[in-house]
Amino acid sequence: MYFANFPFIVYDSVGNGDFKIVTNLLKRVALRTKVRTNILLYDTYDVKNGETPEMLADKLYDDPELHWVILYVNNITDRYHQWPLNSAQFNAFVNDKYTDINAVHHFEIAQTSGDTTLKIDIGTDTTGYSELDLTTITNYDFEIERQDDLRKIRLLDGAYIEQFVEEFETLMGASIL
Repeated sequence: MYFANFPFIVYDSVGNGDFKIVTNLLKRVALRTKVRTNILLYDTYDVKNGETPEMLADKLYDDPELHWVILYVNNITDRYHQWPLNSAQFNAFVNDKYTDINAVHHFEIAQTSGDTTLKIDIGTDTTGYSELDLTTITNYDFEIERQDDLRKIRLLDGAYIEQFVEEFETLMGASIL
């Protein structure tokens, strides 16, 4: 459904004068700033273990083919690296990436002014810091936190899905080529 909205262009991929009609995969439209920042249009959601964009689209919009809307509004262009992994995928990933998942990834210190709940990543150089001020973040902790961040997404309210898709189709259809 998503790629069906892309326009066609005449393209010579080899440069030999043999032009073909191909889908213009480089065509993009952006969400309007007003739409992207309007919190009334979205619900926040934490992706559960094993949930896919198709599952969420089916549950929310009654159409798994609208999974692209979920990816689009969350600015996810790489589903395999920007979408949370399920437990089995995560364990395989960390075991493949790190020789020691419990090794130090980096150290953090508490911010001393402003929002003191924020932590500052100081890397692995602890020179000048007291051990009492340091929080050790292991490779495993780092990857878990990254996955938790990926789990936090926004879902377009189902009341606006039809209008959203129609506008996307209109904008994608407007081509200068």
